[in-house]
Amino acid sequence: MYAQVYRSRWWFLLPIFMQWIGGIIAYFALRHDDPPKAKNCLYLGIVLTALTVLSLSTPIILLTVFDTGVPAIVDSIPASELIFLNLNLE
Repeated sequence: MYAQVYRSRWWFLLPIFMQWIGGIIAYFALRHDDPPKAKNCLYLGIVLTALTVLSLSTPIILLTVFDTGVPAIVDSIPASELIFLNLNLE
């Protein structure tokens, strides 16, 4: 068994900036010297990764489920302009 050594709180910056990868790196760097801080760094990295995935996927899911804006915009364009745009794109 290893003796517990106090490690700096600066280690928490690694999972904050690198999320789960930083949490794993901090865990393996601190696991013998300061096991509670190592686990907390790992948990922090996992939680921050989950929050990032959730915050990035929520707008995509909401836009997919409630897709109402695009047909209203296309319907409001007169047909003559659509034909003109279509001819110019070809």
